Amino acid sequence: MYSRLLLALVLAPLGTMVAQRSAPPSADLVVTNARIHTVDDARPMVAAMAIRNGTIVFTGSVREAMALRGATTRVVDMGGRTIIPGMVDAHAHLLGLGQSLRNVDLVGTKSLDEVIARVVERAKGQPAGAWILGRGWDQNDWSDTRFPTHDALSRALPNNPVWLTRVDGHAGYGNAAAMRAAGVTTATVDPSGGKIERSATREPTGVFIDNAKSLVERSIPAPTREDNRRAISAAIAESHKWGLVGLHDAGESRTTIDLMEEMAKAGQIPFRLYIMVGDDSAAITHYLARGPQSGLYDNRLWIRSFKLYADGALGSRGAALLEPYSDDPNNRGLLLSAPAHIQDVAARALRAGFQVNTHAIGDRGNRVVLDAYDAALSANPAADHRFRVEHAQILSHDDIPRFAAMGVIPSMQAVHQTSDMYWAGSRLGIGRVLGAYAWRSLLNTGIVVPNGSDFPVEAVNPLLSFHSAVSRQDAENWPVGGWMPEQRMTRDEALKSMTIWPAYAGFQDAIMGSLAPGKLADFVVLDRDIMTVPERDILGATVIATWIGGKPVYERAR
Repeated sequence: MYSRLLLALVLAPLGTMVAQRSAPPSADLVVTNARIHTVDDARPMVAAMAIRNGTIVFTGSVREAMALRGATTRVVDMGGRTIIPGMVDAHAHLLGLGQSLRNVDLVGTKSLDEVIARVVERAKGQPAGAWILGRGWDQNDWSDTRFPTHDALSRALPNNPVWLTRVDGHAGYGNAAAMRAAGVTTATVDPSGGKIERSATREPTGVFIDNAKSLVERSIPAPTREDNRRAISAAIAESHKWGLVGLHDAGESRTTIDLMEEMAKAGQIPFRLYIMVGDDSAAITHYLARGPQSGLYDNRLWIRSFKLYADGALGSRGAALLEPYSDDPNNRGLLLSAPAHIQDVAARALRAGFQVNTHAIGDRGNRVVLDAYDAALSANPAADHRFRVEHAQILSHDDIPRFAAMGVIPSMQAVHQTSDMYWAGSRLGIGRVLGAYAWRSLLNTGIVVPNGSDFPVEAVNPLLSFHSAVSRQDAENWPVGGWMPEQRMTRDEALKSMTIWPAYAGFQDAIMGSLAPGKLADFVVLDRDIMTVPERDILGATVIATWIGGKPVYERAR
């Protein structure tokens, strides 16, 4: 009896010490009273979460989360609002967005006259000779859907070079002053992978497609480094307003990447930025030698992928098709890169542990990329390479299963479908359009489809792509029942396509993409539950706040 009592007296303090040591430290932040869609299959819906040092440490009930409250813990009652993981745009152009914010916005223009009117208004007060830049026109939205000619633009602005990029970035429209400044004449030859639109007398009419754009763009004064710094910061701030915590930047120069890295190192990138190195031989060689870079500067920067181009865009008839365009029987589109180049970069990337992401829109463009990847992977077998095809818009039925068979990710933008559906059928014809924007066909093979916007081609708002994915309807909820509705995503898939699937596509899924213990505390507060409201009400949702690493980076003004 005495020995048992003595043992108890000895062990009691030790037990207290063990209990004290095992008590978890308090949280920095506890979020309560919310409808939290975690995208975590273990706990898909919770009411609260606790965060410490920018990382989620608990998700579950309010009572459990409050057990982690300490003397300095901030408790935020969300008033029953909806929380989802921070959204990530899997294909966008950050600097392009920043630049577009200060140029003439032509998105939504319904005629050439409206385009010219906006440009004339912006040009007021500009000195003669100063370039006027804009972006966003789409002749498919006009009553006359032919490409414009420079004549009316040249008459309206004879003394300023004007360069207006088409909404998809794959064509440009310039006036006579711009073509004079660039030295473009009747004798100018179409470059490989590009086309100059011409009159019957071979005079350039002002529209330059794909690689031909460089004939004019090389004469435009380059923005300064400080201009670009301001543009990047402005684009990040704009992204935060719409609930984006990061994006996959689809092709940047080494100069721009150096600037982004400088900004991240200085704490000026409050964003998760996955950068694709643009297709430049010197840049590719540089980054291959440096090696893959992941989670730099407190998980702000990833540099471990290359962006290549197979073809152009469908709207400007530059997408490479296996058969001619239904509305242009002498045209099969443009291949912007030799297939051997794609295969070579893919092989070098596989050996160095880099990802390759290739733009392909037409069915021929997609086949060229898949064939190049197949050859590179056969010569350099690799598991978990996560190679991607960016857009994958028009697919031959025979090529759909190849994505899953090779482990290739189709990185698609749902909002492109609802932008293009009005005229895609005339480009492709009845049979071919069945392979257009075929998310369900791809998902049914067992692969994931990360979503995005391709901004500034489309608007920044990621809920536009969410709505398109689940409804196959435009912002006015047209057409009734959706365009090719058999290709719709479920809401669960659509949410994953903007959270965990982009994280997977960027090798970030261990730390991002869902609200689960051990992951970064990146989340968005919405004023309505996009997972339950009627489809027609999804686009009425407003971002109340965007949080990155457990701190608000955007809060809507009350």
